[in-house]
Amino acid sequence: MKCLFSKIFLIALILGTFQSSAQNLTTPVDGSNRKASVSERIGLTDVTINYDRPAVKGREGKIWGQLVHYGYKYQDFGTSKAAPWRAGANENTTITFSTDVKIEGKTLAAGTYGLFMAMQPDAATVIFSKNSTSWGSYFYDEKEDALRVEIKTGPLSNLVERLTFDFSEQTENSAVVALTWEKLRIPFRVEADVIQTQLASFRRELRNSKGFEWQNLVQAANWCIEKNVNLEEANAWADYAMSGDLGNVRNFQTLSSKANVLNKLGKTADADKIMKEALPMGKMNEVHAYARGLLAQKRGKEAFEVFKMNYDKNPNEYTTLMGMTRGHSAVGDYKKALEMAEKALTKAPDAVNKTNVEKVIGLLKLGKDIN
Repeated sequence: MKCLFSKIFLIALILGTFQSSAQNLTTPVDGSNRKASVSERIGLTDVTINYDRPAVKGREGKIWGQLVHYGYKYQDFGTSKAAPWRAGANENTTITFSTDVKIEGKTLAAGTYGLFMAMQPDAATVIFSKNSTSWGSYFYDEKEDALRVEIKTGPLSNLVERLTFDFSEQTENSAVVALTWEKLRIPFRVEADVIQTQLASFRRELRNSKGFEWQNLVQAANWCIEKNVNLEEANAWADYAMSGDLGNVRNFQTLSSKANVLNKLGKTADADKIMKEALPMGKMNEVHAYARGLLAQKRGKEAFEVFKMNYDKNPNEYTTLMGMTRGHSAVGDYKKALEMAEKALTKAPDAVNKTNVEKVIGLLKLGKDIN
């Protein structure tokens, strides 16, 4: 009889049936658990975790393997006879991905998942369940698993009083998500396909109102050029930016974008022809950047000609003086390059640029190419 009463009380506690018929007002959560949410954007992929944060409350050394059971077990309630830990407290901990991702190298579709962990002393199985709406893991069903990954856990030197999820080790296309609590860290890596999600975003937006502006087509094409991806479509975007549909816009931005994608496609002669039209329309910094790009392609003679054209149009400016410094160096005339660098030094706009010019002068005095 006592056992039956205990089970009924547990059910009532979980389901909240010990309440009056009146609606409950919103109040802070009772006890030591606190609701939290953390999110991070990886490329264009949003990763969001909603969870409850239990506290250690003096139970150091009694969390792992005791309060949090190892492996899978029946928790004296619910349909799951082999339940993992709920990775938090109260309702399911959930994790949402706005696009498809990879978890520890394994593919997982976009969506919201219940996040569970089957703990071991030095490792854990991190489980992403299609069921994200249940309470805790009392109703966990392995048939609803979307993905499982095995990871190594690690000790912490300092006590973390409240369970916390955070993001670390961020790169352009990945981050490590880690649960930390008491003196344990449980990490797993999330990777997003930044290239494909960005391209999908471009295609979607360019079919909407943003596709009526040539600037957006140039932006998309230039991104592909920078990443050296999707060049055929980038070429089509560059063409459309100059099309009659958008007003036959032929300025430095549209023409140089077209030329740059042609260069990437190996059509150098066609690119050079277009740039002859574009360069007279370019602003000083735009022309300088194009010449720097020629240097990156190991086309020193062509770069010198562009730097000189820019200098003749904008004489004795810091930018063009440095352009001529690089141009002369590219064709092996270090004496002329040094003269230009010494003039540039007197026009350096700030301490950082002055230091850079001094380094350039030092290299030229040693007869070394600065490019």
